[in-house]
Amino acid sequence: MIALTVNGKTHSVDVSPEMPLLWVLRDVIGLTGVKFGCGMALCGACTVHVNGEAVRSCVLPVSVAVGKKVVTIEGLAPNGTHPVQRAWVAQQVPQCGYCQSGMVMAVAALLAKKPAPTDADIDAEITNICRCGTYTRIRQAIHAAAKKA
Repeated sequence: MIALTVNGKTHSVDVSPEMPLLWVLRDVIGLTGVKFGCGMALCGACTVHVNGEAVRSCVLPVSVAVGKKVVTIEGLAPNGTHPVQRAWVAQQVPQCGYCQSGMVMAVAALLAKKPAPTDADIDAEITNICRCGTYTRIRQAIHAAAKKA
């Protein structure tokens, strides 16, 4: 059994230590806010926080998360009041929405490290892919969230 702390709750899961964290979160614990995109840590749809750092859970073995604090989109602000979530709604960022939970988690981690990121900071840190091409609204939402965080 592997013990994980996810969104403030401890879960005991009977899985291989090499199983990607993504599948433990989605299929074993049932947190479907984290999405499978590319399976190669390229698109960022699977982004969650491990000890406050944005990580691509599709390639991270669950054993790496043991003893650490894992946060998914469900645990960021359960009532949707995190500044990034509010900015996403205000800027009407999502189109299909598939990549958005990973995008929000990546941005929340960026703002925790850099409360007032420049466009260059955003370009360097937010490498998530949105197939709908909402990048202009994403950038506007990041700056709006930074002002309210």
